[in-house]
Amino acid sequence: MGFLKVQKTKAYYKRFQVKFARRRAGKTDYRARTRMILQDKNKYNTPRYRLVVRFTNKDVICQIAFAKIKGDVIVAAAYAHELKRFGLTVGLTNYAAAYATGLLLARRVLTKFNLADKYVGKTDVTGELYNVEAAADGAQPFRAVLDVGLARTTTGAKVFAALKGAVDGGLSVPHSEKRFIGFKDNKLDAAKLRKYIFGGHVGDYMKQLSEKNPDRFKKQFADYIKAGVKPGDLEALYKKVHAAIRKDPTAKKSTWAKPKDWKYGKQRAPMSLQQRKDRVKQKLAAKAKKAAAST
Repeated sequence: MGFLKVQKTKAYYKRFQVKFARRRAGKTDYRARTRMILQDKNKYNTPRYRLVVRFTNKDVICQIAFAKIKGDVIVAAAYAHELKRFGLTVGLTNYAAAYATGLLLARRVLTKFNLADKYVGKTDVTGELYNVEAAADGAQPFRAVLDVGLARTTTGAKVFAALKGAVDGGLSVPHSEKRFIGFKDNKLDAAKLRKYIFGGHVGDYMKQLSEKNPDRFKKQFADYIKAGVKPGDLEALYKKVHAAIRKDPTAKKSTWAKPKDWKYGKQRAPMSLQQRKDRVKQKLAAKAKKAAAST
């Protein structure tokens, strides 16, 4: 039996460059990130803003960020769980909720920079392609580029619903209509996109499921039933949410206060060696007693 030749010598390890931690974890595409954050030197340290959209199992996260050497700086953020304050308590991760979260972020960041009155966006949601036009005088539109992270940029993806909400809210984000739901054969079906923005697809599925499988409908849409939301109520509900967002998009501080008896971490006092040994003996005795009782 021969010995394997050592392939990785000391010289190899001297030349090996470890990749960034977030690259090793598969969390960041640095090739894409580099192209989004690089700014010309003649812009004199002007931030290059990104519209960051991320999805979790229970939430939609939309942020306006720009990069510094020490890390990203978050200018403004909006979350789908905030939509409860505006009247939407169910379906916080679907296409319509993503649109509403993008709209909330746009109105919030424009309010922060005193541009809300100058750039109102598109108040009448038709689903058609819309781009913010610069005003004849005064400040230019707030511009950002879309940052989707590692999400697949397929046609109909929810990240583009958040983009659509942000653009309709008054942000200038370079985009085309090719990735919106309803785009087919080089043409955008604006009516279909509008239907999804107002939750029409959810309403259709609710009707279909309630007729074909009532038991599953009661289980899957239990929160909708509890909230009294019917399939025909969704469009009116989302219109109210959009109006409430435009009325007051500012973030509200949480009223939650830490309880007086709040305990964090280990709640039991540290045990001595003898106490730990006695605890093990007690566990073994209890286990033996239980086994004897069962026989």
